[in-house]
Amino acid sequence: MAWSTRQLADLADTTVKTVRYYHRIGLLDEPARTSNGYKQYKPAHLVRLLQIKRMSNLGVSLAQIGAMGRAGAKPDEAIRILDAELADTIDRLRRIRAELAVILEHQAPLDTPPPFGPVADELGERGHALVTVLSQVFDEDALDDLRELISERDDYEDDFEALPEDADDATIDELAGRLAVAIRAHQDRFPWLSDPGSAAPRGKRFAEAVMGPAFAELFNRAQLKALARAHALNQEFRSAAGTAATLGRPIRDVGRPLEDAAERC
Repeated sequence: MAWSTRQLADLADTTVKTVRYYHRIGLLDEPARTSNGYKQYKPAHLVRLLQIKRMSNLGVSLAQIGAMGRAGAKPDEAIRILDAELADTIDRLRRIRAELAVILEHQAPLDTPPPFGPVADELGERGHALVTVLSQVFDEDALDDLRELISERDDYEDDFEALPEDADDATIDELAGRLAVAIRAHQDRFPWLSDPGSAAPRGKRFAEAVMGPAFAELFNRAQLKALARAHALNQEFRSAAGTAATLGRPIRDVGRPLEDAAERC
């Protein structure tokens, strides 16, 4: 009994193109040919083709199938690796489903970073852009803290949002004082805010390189000045309290991206 390439493909419920591809990459042996050049496939070819199809359906790559040799072997290590990969895939899909559930529940935009779905309505266009950037800078715990802060509106926020580009120094200083009080409370509550680099998996330099341009783009000159002055006030407060040695430098690290951004405006 012998089959043509078309017949073999039909028997295995695959395509002639697939059979030829398996020949080309060495997964399926070439059959003998008749005197007029036609291929003659035997049951062994069908068995091998079905074995390849079975392993491929289980998620084994063609490269792995080739490395494993014939299916009669016991590829324990390959199976363990495949099982681990599938477990990772399942975990990823479960996480995506959980994120989609939050997005649906809160009617958040699809591109909302996972931790911020519950507060999407409170973000606004600028806030949405900011948390999108920050989600690439800070770790999950820090992002959870930021979400909690966003959900608790401070009394200065409306004035800060409305602060015009040409605000005078007196207005900026007054707002900076209120900002400083709020920021100091946030830092006491979440100590990593005094040293953001400690919550940035890719390091302080990366955090500053991302945050500086982002703040410069998203806030106007007066707002950046207010933020920078607020951090300066906090530095003075910490120094006066006798903690400059331990807290002074981290606080300067917080303010530096804001000051640099203000200078670039």
